Parts: sequence; C-alpha cells; structure tokens
Amino acid sequence: MKMRHLKADALVGTVIDPLDAADQTRKSLLRFLTCGSVDDGKSTLIGRLLSDTRQIFEDQLAALERDSRRHGTTGEEVDFALLVDGLEAEREQGITIDVAYRFFATPRRKFIVADTPGHEQYTRNMATGASTSDLAIVLIDARQGVLRQTRRHSIIASLLGIRHIVLAINKIDLVGFDAGVYGRIAEDYSAFARGLGFASVTPIPISARYGDNVSQRSDNTPWYSGPTLLEHLETVDVDGASAERPFRFPVQYVNRPNLDFRGFAGTVASGSIAAGDEVVVAKSGQKSRVRRIVTAGGDLRRAVEGQAVTLLLEDEVEVSRGNLLAAPSARPDVADQFAATVVWFDEQAMLPGRSYILRTATDQASATVTELKHRLDVNSLEHQPARSLAMNEVGEVKIALQAPITFDSFSANRATGAFILIDRITNATAGAGMILHPLRRADNIHWQSLDVTRKSRAAAKNQQPAALWLTGLSGSGKSTVANLLEKKLHAAGRHTYILDGDNVRHGLNRDLGFTEADRVENIRRVAEVAKLMVDAGLMVIVSFISPFRAERDMARRLFEDGEFAEIFVDTPIEECTRRDSKGLYAKALAGEIKNFTGIDSPYEAPERPEIHLKTVGRAPEDLVEEIERWLDRRDQAGQQFDDGAGI
Repeated sequence: MKMRHLKADALVGTVIDPLDAADQTRKSLLRFLTCGSVDDGKSTLIGRLLSDTRQIFEDQLAALERDSRRHGTTGEEVDFALLVDGLEAEREQGITIDVAYRFFATPRRKFIVADTPGHEQYTRNMATGASTSDLAIVLIDARQGVLRQTRRHSIIASLLGIRHIVLAINKIDLVGFDAGVYGRIAEDYSAFARGLGFASVTPIPISARYGDNVSQRSDNTPWYSGPTLLEHLETVDVDGASAERPFRFPVQYVNRPNLDFRGFAGTVASGSIAAGDEVVVAKSGQKSRVRRIVTAGGDLRRAVEGQAVTLLLEDEVEVSRGNLLAAPSARPDVADQFAATVVWFDEQAMLPGRSYILRTATDQASATVTELKHRLDVNSLEHQPARSLAMNEVGEVKIALQAPITFDSFSANRATGAFILIDRITNATAGAGMILHPLRRADNIHWQSLDVTRKSRAAAKNQQPAALWLTGLSGSGKSTVANLLEKKLHAAGRHTYILDGDNVRHGLNRDLGFTEADRVENIRRVAEVAKLMVDAGLMVIVSFISPFRAERDMARRLFEDGEFAEIFVDTPIEECTRRDSKGLYAKALAGEIKNFTGIDSPYEAPERPEIHLKTVGRAPEDLVEEIERWLDRRDQAGQQFDDGAGI
C-alpha cells in the first residue's frame, strides 16, 4: 500500500522516513499509554505522532479528511483524534470510551501506544492499558492545570508499576505559550507526585493540534530547552532495572513430541538463562540444569527477558503448566495466601467471603477474598474503611487460595506478580490485582492429620452424613420443613442438627447486619460450620434464605460428592407476603426494614437444585417425604458403590 506526504499546512515539522522491515527487528520496543482528564488531547496527540512518523496510508488519510468534516472538532483542519477514536459512539460523543492500541516506529525505536479513556467511570479501561505499559504520558490542559482525574490516573499508573512519566502540558498555544503557566503546572504536579515512586517525571510544553514540541522543536517556546516528546520517547531508558531481576520462566506448555524430547515452553518473564545454568522448580524445589535452549530458528546459548523459548533440562524433574522455573539463589514465593491491591472492574461489587477464580499468567486456583483492609481514595491516597469495592474502585485485600501458586511481589516483577479475578457465574473478568506480599502466617498453619476420619464417624452413627441446604424467601416455609424433617429423621435414629438463620444470628453471626457484604459473610461462616458437622458424621439441615447463587455454590464446593443437597423451597413472593407471620414484609414495604430480600434486595433462585419443593397447595408432610425419597435414593446409590468397591 502506498504512503503519501500530508499537506504542508496540515503538519508542523517534517516527516520521518520509514525504515526497512529488517531494521525493525533490531530495535527496542517501548510500550506507553496516554492518560489524563477528558478533552486534554490524548487522541489528538497519538494521531499527531502517527502522522509525524508517517504511519498514515493514503486511504487512511482520505478517510481521515472525510471523517474530520463529518465528526471533527477542528473546523476545516484534519482532526487527528479520529485516527484513534475508532468507535462510532466515541466519534459521536467526542470522547474515548475504550482502550485503543496503535503501533508506530522511528529510526531509533518501536512503539505500542494505548489511548485510554479520561472519564472517571472508565477507570478500569485505563488500568487495562497501564498494566502492560512502561511509561505514561499524562496530558494536562494548560488552561485547566492539574485536575482530579490527572491525580487519579497518575496514582493508578504508580500502582500498576509505571515508573516513568511524561507530563505533556498540552494546548500551550491557548495560553499564549506562556512560560509561567508551564512552570506553575510542572511545579504543582511535581509536588503531588513526589510520593508516588516515579523514577522520572519529564514536563514538556506541547500543542498536539499544531505539533509544537511533539516531533519538532517549536519556535513559539524559546524558553524551553528540553527534548521534544518524540526525542524523549526514543531515548528514555525503561529497562534499567530489568537486567537485575532474577530469572523467571512460567511454564506454558510441556512439549513432548516423542520419547526423546521433553521440553518446557514459555516466555522468559525476567532475567536471563544460559545452557548449563542451574534452575529450580518453584513448587517442588527440585533442581536441574538447562541442557538446551530451543527455538524455531535453532538453539540459543542464552535467552533473555521477552524471548519465547523451549528449555530442555538434564534431569527428569516433574514440571507442568502453571509451574515456574527460577534461579535457585532467588526463588519466588510459593503460598496460598497473600495481600494484594485490586482494581475492581465488575458492576457487581467485590465482597469479602465470595469465591472467585484467580488466574495468573500460567496458573489458576479457586480464591476467596478473606478481608478488605481498606479502599484507596485514588484522588488523595487516603485509606478509607470499606465493606466492599464498587466498579472502578481500588482497595487492598487479603486473598486465600485452595492451592498454592508461585509469584513475586508486583513491585519486583510485573509478569509474575499480577493476576485477574474471574466471576464464577458469568466467567467475566471481575478485577485485576497486584500482589504485595505473601501472608507468612500461612507458613505456621498446617492441616493436622487425625486418626478418626469422617468415614469412621459416619459408620459409628450408621448413616451417610449430609448437608441439606434449604433456600428460599422469608416466609417460604423453610423453617417449618426443616423442623418437621429433623423430627422424622430423629425418630428414625438419625443424628441431626438444624442450623437456622434466625438462631445463628443470635450467636455466631450476631455481629453481622443485612448488607450484601454481611449476607455473604453470614453464609460463608454457616457453610464452614456445616462442613465441620458433616465431618463429624451428622446430617445437618441448613435453613437460610441464602439469596446469592455465588455463596450457595461456594458452600457446595466445601463438600464431597453426594454430601450436599440444595433444596429450593419455592414459594411465590405474593404468597410469602400474604403469610407474613412475623410482619416483616409489611415493615419492609413501609420502608422500616432495609435490604429485605425480595423487596429491596435480590433473591437469585437456584438453577439446578437437587430438590425443588413447590409449596403452594401442598402440606409440609408431602414436602418432607420428597426430601426423604431423595435421601433414600442417595443412600442406596452409596451402598451399591461401597459394595462394588469391596468386591
């Protein structure tokens, strides 16, 4: 495809000749993002950079000129922002609402730039762009100065490991190229950013619209003697600390095409490795040496950070996907509990006690946020007490995993210190996290082996233990069914116990209210108690509204197959309201009770319960008989399995 020069009046400065494709592979790559408040000129700046580095093809220029007349905000001139604001919704609104990535190159370096949204409600999109960037260009409108969103984006950039900032004081032409305005803004930002841990903050006065100090030095700012923006991007050193980081190699794939070849494929996350070097398997502690470093182009003597290779070891050590090869002298952490900073993405709030899937670059495990230590005010850096995190909020949490994973702190290694949390129900990415440090208290807690097992306890009671989990609206009849069921099981010689929602709140959970966060913690505690009772060989009947599927699923995962039965006591809310034996619905409808399930707090009905009890028009005795029939079928199936196992 043919390129052409833009008209002289459409560009200030000269264009940079494109490079031979072979030269591109020998240059370093800089990933950076643009951020700041709305209308500070982020998209315009990226469009200007693409134009000045001759990255616009002939058909793109024609489309840009056409779109500028239709959507542009610069009159008859080319609107460079439209090169990046690709979504129709963005063009109509004149704002960026998604992360747009663009590639360009100069004779000295290659670049990938992320254009991120300025609006506060799209903070999560900005965090996505920052997570892979080495540098951030923070744009400031010279007429506005340092704004709240300027501080917000700078703090998030700091949290996500960015250590180099370009303070692009844009629209300097609209303040008459005033050196005093530039100086005041640079000083204000420097004072604010002093505690954020940036390695460098470089202020540059620019006009993205007209090109002043973008790729060419401007005659309008004779008082400025620093580099142009492009000069700085070409020369800034963002790799200074990477060579000092220890070797990390997350195993993505075990390659075994035949009996004579067993290699571990992945990308070197940090450090370097050479043939003959010693490595350790992080999870097991087994040691070996690298025999070969294999690539599609042949064997290498040494592999460095960013290279995708296959490592062959001298010994037959056990390594699988999700494990990590490391330098023996600087091992990563291996733990099932750690502290982390989380940026929350989901519309459903993050609640301590709720279970998620945690996924790192190569590993994953079931995870629970055990504690929200505080929410971070990203405008002031103040730590605020909180019970949950809403979308776009940032907080420090403690996380417990069902199995240990390998990791470093995010500050030491962004590749091995980052993770995402996935919602179990929707499979959507709910949040992104940066690991702070392992919780060393986990090293002092080990599971104690007991000689008397759950099987022997159950055998002594001559029964198969079970957690019979009754869920439904208030007034659905759960307590009536639970009480009658226990009476019949007790009369049959069964060993039982009822955990009733109201009764438990008088003791174990007396400190909990009825917010969504409290309801999650209420069910988490009850599920753990029910598990202990099943371990003791009991048949425990749990009678709780338990309105959220996520918590009922969490409870189910605590038990072995056949031990847990979700029983949906299905009574329409109209019938529950009519019964209203405790007068709760009347108070809730009058506004006297807040967060009441079915009125101003949701109830998520079971989708595939083991037992579905439709209560309208049926006697409690009939409902209990349905549960007993399910128990009989389960016991018969269990007996057949035991008999078969003994043959």
